[in-house]
Amino acid sequence: MKKTVTVIGAGAAGLASAIRLQHAGYNVTIYEKESLPGGKMNQLTKDGYTFDMGPSLVMMPDIYKEVFEVAGRNPEDYIPMQRVDPMYSAFFGDEEINVSSDLTKITQEIENISDEDMAGFLGYLKDIYERYIVARDHFIQRPFRNPSDFYNPFMIHQALKLKTFDSANHSIAKYIKDKRLQQILSFQTLYIGVSPKNGPSLYTIIPMIEYLYGIWFIKGGMHTMAKAMERLFKELGGTLQYNTAVEEIVIDQQEAKGIQVNGQLIPSDYVMCNADFPYAIKHLVKDQKAKGKYTDKKVDKMKYSCSCFIMYLGMNKKYEDVKNMHNFVFAEDLDENLEDIFSGEVLSDPSFYVYMGSKMDADLAPEGKDGLYILIPVSDLSTSKYEWNEDTIEYYKKRVFNKLKTINGFENIEQEIVSESYMTPNDWRDQFNAYNGACFGLQPTLTQSNHFRPQAKAKNCEKLYFTGSSTHPGAGVPIVLTSAKIAAEELMLDDK
Repeated sequence: MKKTVTVIGAGAAGLASAIRLQHAGYNVTIYEKESLPGGKMNQLTKDGYTFDMGPSLVMMPDIYKEVFEVAGRNPEDYIPMQRVDPMYSAFFGDEEINVSSDLTKITQEIENISDEDMAGFLGYLKDIYERYIVARDHFIQRPFRNPSDFYNPFMIHQALKLKTFDSANHSIAKYIKDKRLQQILSFQTLYIGVSPKNGPSLYTIIPMIEYLYGIWFIKGGMHTMAKAMERLFKELGGTLQYNTAVEEIVIDQQEAKGIQVNGQLIPSDYVMCNADFPYAIKHLVKDQKAKGKYTDKKVDKMKYSCSCFIMYLGMNKKYEDVKNMHNFVFAEDLDENLEDIFSGEVLSDPSFYVYMGSKMDADLAPEGKDGLYILIPVSDLSTSKYEWNEDTIEYYKKRVFNKLKTINGFENIEQEIVSESYMTPNDWRDQFNAYNGACFGLQPTLTQSNHFRPQAKAKNCEKLYFTGSSTHPGAGVPIVLTSAKIAAEELMLDDK
């Protein structure tokens, strides 16, 4: 008889781990409190406009494809992709820099600024690529079950090669002198919710991955990936229960026995939890011994990533004058902006990101119109010194619109809105159980990374596994999909 696995949450990691386990011969059921798959990779449809709610950039496409290939499927049948180039525009006041992953184009763009910085850019790529190979082969793709998995001469030697004690900002400044180019190369640490001012320099691998492997777009937007994983999981014989909130992971003598839904025990041989780890260990794991070191007090003291305020705006026109689908608008003083995000202050001059999926896929908006997704990194709820209410939303809207009006094509943006919706840190907390509204989970600080980060296999409870952005190896869709692979392999290893 097939062994049963209960998966809590149909987020990207929940779906990907469920696919791997179902394909390997387990009888897997996913329980999801929302009515759609994807978790934060969700979708909003309103007034004829379709928006990705969370992630929007496809990096490292091979990791997306692997989810389908492992089950013997052709990824093109599920997630048709197309390369995006230029990757994005970066706006500094009224100046625009187009950022390409084509070496000839980016060379010309950087040479227009400085030959010296072009030489520095190539030096940066060489240095960070060498460190990336070490991280990929020895840290990102493997679990750390026991202290000895990290604390041994070989691994400590590899860790020293990563040069993690430097910050992303400082590391890039060694190679690049122009402040705008420094910011273009460092701000991507915000993709995983940490500041480039104090995030480990290793996270400058993120722009390197963009330059070397490109940015891609999945037809229909990022939610297509979630729907495709749902489809594959069902084709393999898996079961999905939507609108079903899990109340507790049932544990007896430090062994998971199943879950509780509507006061009833649903037994299973194994439990795979894709709910955000801090939320899950605090609210779903009620057995004190099974929590181990992750007491409620410790969970509250841990460092959390930033949050996001996102506007989903349906517009009554096409923005032909705006060249690119992805656009980053930088604060006049990015250092001050970052300082304020991570110290909880109201942002006087926010940096933000504008995404128009309808530029690549006209089906995402009514004919002749565009939808705008505008994301502002803001403080998580444990750090924030202000409340989220209608006044706060209006405050940030005004600052974003005033800045957009200075960019060619957006001069009349306020008059062009015909539909609007928002996600605040409170919504990320309430709708997706993101602890403290931190969209990217636990911050990837040195003391919350690798063997210090929550691992796939629960330390103090048998037959319980965790996956998702707050577990090792961390946040960002490709890394979360990697966490799903690790978690599924850990479960299967124990089952042997």
